Amino acid sequence: MKKALLLGLVFMSFTAISQTGPKIEFKAENNTIDYGKVYKGVDSGIRVFEFTNTGDAPLIINNVQSTCGCTVPSRPKEPILPGKTGQIEVKYNMATGPIRKSITVESNAVNYDGGKIHLKIKGDVLENKQVNVLEPKKTGPMQ
Repeated sequence: MKKALLLGLVFMSFTAISQTGPKIEFKAENNTIDYGKVYKGVDSGIRVFEFTNTGDAPLIINNVQSTCGCTVPSRPKEPILPGKTGQIEVKYNMATGPIRKSITVESNAVNYDGGKIHLKIKGDVLENKQVNVLEPKKTGPMQ
């Protein structure tokens, strides 16, 4: 009797763990894209978060929002079928200084609490110092 009860509990715990429905898995490690050191005016500021629907139902991205107006995300409009990939494009305005922004994705994914996923971008935007090749170079302290 005890063995049957224990076996039943184990079986029920496995079925509770295996969720059915859409699941989203991002390719970026820790759901973060690192811009690294980039230069204003040279880099477009556009990066792409790629993801796969690893579930067994269509994945719907309902909304994507950033923490400020300097970061503009765009979402796929069509459902992502099981086994297929999708993209969320993020455009940062490339203001000089450190980049530390968050993007919230709202979806019907069952593998995240409430279907909300937090993405991050980070890096440093440096001022692009233009070099005039026609200007004579200064070679010594007297020039």
